[in-house]
Amino acid sequence: MAREFSTPEQASVTDPTEMATSFGFRTVREGEKQDLVDDVFHKVASRYDLMNDLMSGGMHRLWKDAMVSSMNPPKNGAREWRHLDVAGGTGDIATRVVERSNRTIKSTVCDINGSMLGVGKDRASAAGLSENIEFIQGNAEELPFPDKHFDAYTIAFGIRNVPQIDKALQEAHRVLKRGGRFMCLEFSQVDVPALDKVYDLFSFHAIPKIGQAVTGDGDPYSYLVESIRKFPNQERFAQMIRDAGFERVTYRNYTGGIAALHSGWKI
Repeated sequence: MAREFSTPEQASVTDPTEMATSFGFRTVREGEKQDLVDDVFHKVASRYDLMNDLMSGGMHRLWKDAMVSSMNPPKNGAREWRHLDVAGGTGDIATRVVERSNRTIKSTVCDINGSMLGVGKDRASAAGLSENIEFIQGNAEELPFPDKHFDAYTIAFGIRNVPQIDKALQEAHRVLKRGGRFMCLEFSQVDVPALDKVYDLFSFHAIPKIGQAVTGDGDPYSYLVESIRKFPNQERFAQMIRDAGFERVTYRNYTGGIAALHSGWKI
């Protein structure tokens, strides 16, 4: 069981619907958050990997590999198997899934941010994966896909930026086939004594300064750090997944809870 942060301004939200008006530690008007988040990712798109390296100390690469290993996509191409990666515009997860399948499956990347999608398209082309990965601009809260269409849905470090997380989870459930799997990798709440204090010091004091030094703008990194602290903790988010209709919901902490992999099935 994850424990609560004791510092009020850093505590995860008690009511997950508050995320719709939470832009980091700022409260914004309803409907305003999406444009603000879009602006953040327009700014960091070309340095997205650097951003995640700063946020995780490079561990995000191992966590993503672990998520795809847990998914275990089919490798023989015996049947059509569809994978959807949401808020993964740079193609980071989709590339891993396709490569793990020995390039036998097709992956669809859906992201609301055009700058992120542009980076992903360029990377897929350079890797010779344009035939395996398609990129579609769309909103996680209203996916442009039919019901019961995908075998797996993934979202990595993106759901905390969705204003209405409950709607995104409902959409995930809608587009998955019966027997389909939902997987979400997200920064979460540290549950190791002392590590939480060290992580807070690094996050709030070092990451924005490094972002400023490297990119010339530390504000996006401040938001991203704050958004992690406001995101529902492991147990609260697991319950949101159950409320969306998923069953056999579990989560696994990585690196003391700095990140967590949530999984659920559409039965």
